[in-house]
Amino acid sequence: MGRAGAHLLIGLVWLLHWLPFGLLAALGRGLGGLLHGLARSRRRIALRNVELCFPALSEAERRALVREHFALIGRSILERGLLWFAPPERLLSLMRVKGDIQLAERGERPVMWLLPHFVGLEWSAPALMLKQRCPGVDVYQRQSNAVFDARMLAGRARFGTTAFVDRHEGIRPVLRLIKQGYAFLNAPDMDFGAKDSAFIPFFGVPACTLLAPSRIARSMGMAVQPIVVRMLPGSEGYEVEACEPLPGYPSDDPEADAHTLHAWLEARIREQPAQYLWVHKRFKTRPAGEPSLYA
Repeated sequence: MGRAGAHLLIGLVWLLHWLPFGLLAALGRGLGGLLHGLARSRRRIALRNVELCFPALSEAERRALVREHFALIGRSILERGLLWFAPPERLLSLMRVKGDIQLAERGERPVMWLLPHFVGLEWSAPALMLKQRCPGVDVYQRQSNAVFDARMLAGRARFGTTAFVDRHEGIRPVLRLIKQGYAFLNAPDMDFGAKDSAFIPFFGVPACTLLAPSRIARSMGMAVQPIVVRMLPGSEGYEVEACEPLPGYPSDDPEADAHTLHAWLEARIREQPAQYLWVHKRFKTRPAGEPSLYA
């Protein structure tokens, strides 16, 4: 998509953000239904992931879960306009915040906010930045379209003090900011390739998993606090839960910590399976000699 098309889509999202939330959510679910029909490759990836992770489900149950997943993706796309353009007061009115959201602000230990890839993930930023005063640093994956890239960065930077480090810059800028009192917004539950990773079972399937979160948390003496975002039905908005820090994490064994993290994450996914990001190839990287699971 070119610059003109990107500007047009952003303008449409801006117009739609003025709608009542319930109507916007309904339109988003309709968009998700359209994407479910058109985005065939992503639909196949989602179905394959669900088949691997929930083998006890029937084919009809897996297809229903993926249809609901796409409906929520559609919502997340249109509701992104609220994050980009709506005033903080409106965002706060649409969020329920649970748990100790001010853990990092108290400053007893530096905090790593662990952000698993649920569909409503982007709503963690305003919850964290509007409900407490600790600055945050986020590792940022640059988008291929420069217009969307600029808009997403501007949207994420609207609240509080947030620094952005391009993934290609490495971890050193992040460590410097942690030493300066920043919390670390870390979303590591994706396949980033074999470097600095190990194959850790995820729903019983070996998944290429970063070991850096454990190593960073241990070296910097950090508490690791997961933040879970739930999309609520109808016009209810979002729930953002600041969970208790993971007990015993980090330890001196990064692979054991990865097992701990996956066990915790699997339990949270089972609570709301349609809300996890199944369209990502979580099992793309395979152990040596193993065929692709997405062939």
